[in-house]
Amino acid sequence: MRIALINSEQDAAGVNIRRHLETLLAACRGWPLAERHELTFYEVAGRLIHQDRIDTEVDADLILFISRHASVHQTPALTVHVTGNYETADLGGEPGKLAPAAPAWMHAILHNLAARAPEGYRVSYEVTHHGPTELSTPSLFVEIGSTATEWADPVAGRAVAESILAAEPEETINLLGFGGTHYAVRQTEIALSSRGAFGHIVPTRQIGAIDPALLRAMQEASGAVAAYIDRKSLSRDEAGRIEHLLGGAAIPLLSESEIQEASGLAWATYLRVRSLAEEVAPGSRVRIHNLRGEGNPAVVRIAPGLIEETIKSDKSGFLNGLDRLPVVHLSEGSKEVLSTFICFENESSRLASDITTLCVKLLLICENAVIDGDHLVLRKVRFDPEKARRHGIPKGPLFAMLAGGKAVDIEGRKVTPDAVQTTSVKRIHIPGLESYI
Repeated sequence: MRIALINSEQDAAGVNIRRHLETLLAACRGWPLAERHELTFYEVAGRLIHQDRIDTEVDADLILFISRHASVHQTPALTVHVTGNYETADLGGEPGKLAPAAPAWMHAILHNLAARAPEGYRVSYEVTHHGPTELSTPSLFVEIGSTATEWADPVAGRAVAESILAAEPEETINLLGFGGTHYAVRQTEIALSSRGAFGHIVPTRQIGAIDPALLRAMQEASGAVAAYIDRKSLSRDEAGRIEHLLGGAAIPLLSESEIQEASGLAWATYLRVRSLAEEVAPGSRVRIHNLRGEGNPAVVRIAPGLIEETIKSDKSGFLNGLDRLPVVHLSEGSKEVLSTFICFENESSRLASDITTLCVKLLLICENAVIDGDHLVLRKVRFDPEKARRHGIPKGPLFAMLAGGKAVDIEGRKVTPDAVQTTSVKRIHIPGLESYI
């Protein structure tokens, strides 16, 4: 890949970063960016935000603008972002136009900045907010902010230069971002903890500008396969409108937890998992546990009664156990775990056995359970309020004492817990039960 690194001669931060890039390249030949790509430096006289169509003058597949970041909030900062304008063009470019993004490259450099940032520097995305917009080549800005002190800081300059030279983009989940402040706090946190890589991000203050045409332009410019909404930063109506637009454009909407879970799977595999879940349990939610990589998803069905009783007995123990298995569980409405699971086809038999074993062991530990051939027999003893009332026990503290296993005295009589209990027995048929113990 041919990569152009462009700075402005009037930009102290850009000159600082470029100087360190050249020094590092002269001192060491092992930097991934230089080893795997063809690098060319360019310096322009004017401001970078006004460099529309500069890609017609440079021969590159990717443009890295190295620059300063200025803000009224004078916080030391290292940032990355793509360029464009959702509304007016107050800082270069054209109104309502977006430049092509390079989400995987921004993701890689953001991670490197987080690892190398000098003490006191904040690392983040910035939302899309300035030019140039008239570009055909994917690009991104890497910046030092926010005052002249930081722009000239040699430690910051070296940190940014190293972060660029060490960039090795991985397979990412390219996302659109909606909501939040200028520094895209939630989107930054997601990117730093997952394969979620944001292209264009819309701040809360400009969310009203998004319409179907601009949404489609965002998707195309970002190569986005899904979107994320920072719901805490938007009103219910604003979030609902964006969700409706995404649905109309057939762009999947992912929560933060879904992005985290999807990061372990190839994107095509993740989509097949979601499709299969919708097929077997329409409207269900997907929770991915330790399923990783790629494969052909298949359905595993477990005895419904076994799952139901295990969840009643030890839900957290069951979910913790699933976290160690390459499996997906589904939930629907008030049912937190359905009896239908998803795994890779070549592991379905083993997973059926592992999930059944997990359930049986938890029930044997937590419940008064015995094995009778191919049946797991659950004997449950419960406090019966009606029996308590027939014994003359008033509702209140005495109920609580009996339910807690303590005898009570009332009107000279002693009432024991077993006198106000009801016993129920449930038999769950599990073929080959003894093999799961």
